Amino acid sequence: MTNKTHEADVSFIKALAELLRDNDLTELQVKRDYGEDDSLNVRVSRQTIAAPAPVQTYAAPAPVAAAPAAAAAPAAVPAATNDDPASHPGAVPSPMVGTVYTQPEPGAPTFVKVGDQVAEGDTLLIVEAMKTMNHIPAPKAGTIKRILVEDGAAVEFGTPLAIIE
Repeated sequence: MTNKTHEADVSFIKALAELLRDNDLTELQVKRDYGEDDSLNVRVSRQTIAAPAPVQTYAAPAPVAAAPAAAAAPAAVPAATNDDPASHPGAVPSPMVGTVYTQPEPGAPTFVKVGDQVAEGDTLLIVEAMKTMNHIPAPKAGTIKRILVEDGAAVEFGTPLAIIE
């Protein structure tokens, strides 16, 4: 950009920051051309912090439900946390960036829980992207073995959401 100042640039940058916040985006980059040697390049970004707690939260109930196999459960939990859930053949990846909701509305029962049987096409959860609620269907029939996200968590494209076996 040349030494000329454009009064509208400040309000433009503020509008980009609001757009970033309102749509839960992590980064925007825009180039405005004003003329041959006059342009404005703007990159607005923010840092998001992903909490690793969901894996631990959902791994703990399994030994309680399987009391007779208590000796085998401690060995199974560390193995599951060391494996990459995204590489599991039954992993259901997020098809988009957004916010996950495990229930249709606040206070309602969750769509699915660990141990539930699902049919192909059943709604597992919702990913909200740009104020649109996108139902995430089960890609195959089976049993929900793990739910890898918490209600209200932000997810990226490809983030494993659940495991169906």
